[in-house]
Amino acid sequence: MEALLRPMAVFIEVLLLAAVFYCILAGVRLLLFDLGITRKYSNIITLMLLAVGAMVVVFLSSHLSAFYPEI
Repeated sequence: MEALLRPMAVFIEVLLLAAVFYCILAGVRLLLFDLGITRKYSNIITLMLLAVGAMVVVFLSSHLSAFYPEI
């Protein structure tokens, strides 16, 4: 059971951090549209923010799996 505790903790923490960054990036997307960027660029902005979010999740999961303390 202890062998699965650390990976489960890392997985749960990555999910929580991904949810936080999803909310932040969704807010940035809405802010950009409120500032006057037209719907014409909606797909480009969404893909750009999706790429940023994917990089953040990869970064967090790699660092959490490498540096998460032993339980």
